[in-house]
Amino acid sequence: MSASPTQPVATAVVERLLLVGSATLATVLYQHGFRSRVVRSSRRLRPGGRRMVGVARTLRYVAAREDLDTLAAWQRPDNPQRRIADEIEPGQVLVIEAREDTSCGTMGGMLVARMMVRGAAGIVSDGPFRDTPFIAGLDLPSYANGMNANTNLIAHHPEDLDLTITCGGVQVRPGDVLVGDDEGVVVIPRAITDEVAQAAHDKEAEEGWIERQILAGRPIEGTYPMDAASRRRYEADRDAGA
Repeated sequence: MSASPTQPVATAVVERLLLVGSATLATVLYQHGFRSRVVRSSRRLRPGGRRMVGVARTLRYVAAREDLDTLAAWQRPDNPQRRIADEIEPGQVLVIEAREDTSCGTMGGMLVARMMVRGAAGIVSDGPFRDTPFIAGLDLPSYANGMNANTNLIAHHPEDLDLTITCGGVQVRPGDVLVGDDEGVVVIPRAITDEVAQAAHDKEAEEGWIERQILAGRPIEGTYPMDAASRRRYEADRDAGA
């Protein structure tokens, strides 16, 4: 039997990803042939919190229909929006496709709180949240494109879980790895996550050294990107632990 696509990422890979920024990951993915894996428009509700690294679980909304999207239907235990709050596992990130519709919230505070208690690694939506001040106060990395007090019933029908979706212009498959910081969210295809994590870790170390050189007065030319002489200095400093 094949492994579940949403199985956890190895601890060592998570630790590397927690140390690298979304900009570095976006560059590494570009170097791997991916033009953009950055979720557009979604922003962190509470800047300065812990970084997000987790495996994608997906929720897809389609346009609402009046006979299907009622309060009674929302309360059903098989409603995908409610199911995921009780099914999400530690280390997983809920990713929501809401067609970037800003007319209502895509998730409210009670369900997000339940996901936090269950150990979710984060939540990302390409639409707004409702109960946004409450969600922002939770110890859970949360990303949305705004806030709106309207219930999701006015515009969204929760169609299915754990299928391929588009969130903020990015294809997301269950099991993809999401990394979020104050700048945004990057989606890494699961098959290359280990490779990308290592490359980003190495690149972050190099760019940290380059930043220190520029702040010390070095010119851009020959420093960024590094020419042969700069790379020799970098490797000597790295090997010396400087």
